[in-house]
Amino acid sequence: MKARRLIDAAAFGPETLKAMGEAYDQAWTEVAGNFGNSPVEIEGARLRLAEAMLSVATEDSTNVATLKAGALQALAMDYGRQLRSSNPC
Repeated sequence: MKARRLIDAAAFGPETLKAMGEAYDQAWTEVAGNFGNSPVEIEGARLRLAEAMLSVATEDSTNVATLKAGALQALAMDYGRQLRSSNPC
């Protein structure tokens, strides 16, 4: 999976990478059902979640719950921006 490789290859220490991986897996489990059945859509959503995880992580990010919450919030904000830009009123 490209998304998980993106996280695993990030320039963070081992403890941060471990926490990010766990947070990513937990976050994906929570939201996976929202992205349809198309493998292309699913992979795109997984990549956006990985990018969201990377956007909230810092070198000292080792709290899985905090990383998960931050990534889910960033993902939601990204989708909100996409919806507003595709539907200007």
